[in-house]
Amino acid sequence: MTEQSTLQRPRNVLGEPLAPCCHGNSTGFYRDGFCRVGPEDIGVHAVCAEVTEDFLAFSRARGNDLATPRPSFGFPGLVPGDRWCLCAGRWKEALAVGMAPPVVLESTHLAALDVVTIEELRLHARGGQ
Repeated sequence: MTEQSTLQRPRNVLGEPLAPCCHGNSTGFYRDGFCRVGPEDIGVHAVCAEVTEDFLAFSRARGNDLATPRPSFGFPGLVPGDRWCLCAGRWKEALAVGMAPPVVLESTHLAALDVVTIEELRLHARGGQ
């Protein structure tokens, strides 16, 4: 269920062309604003999420501080409400402890379904998508 041929646009979990996750931050494994995945992306950065304070604290406790700016990497740090491409496995870990942030289905890559179900994603979809 991962990336289709390079002649096709990547698909989202709804089977439609993948929409950008955000325009402000350079998110995604390829830092192009899309939650695209490929063979190099062993973390499967496929879930477009609107991060919450709870999720940022959860991620920090797991060793991935997404809130602290890292200017040397061009990373401004995230604040609640920012959209970011999350590793599907990390999103599922957060789901298991009730801290999964809302997802943007049209911007979540089809590869996320190798890790989480469409039902789990729909239950946490932003705006009841």
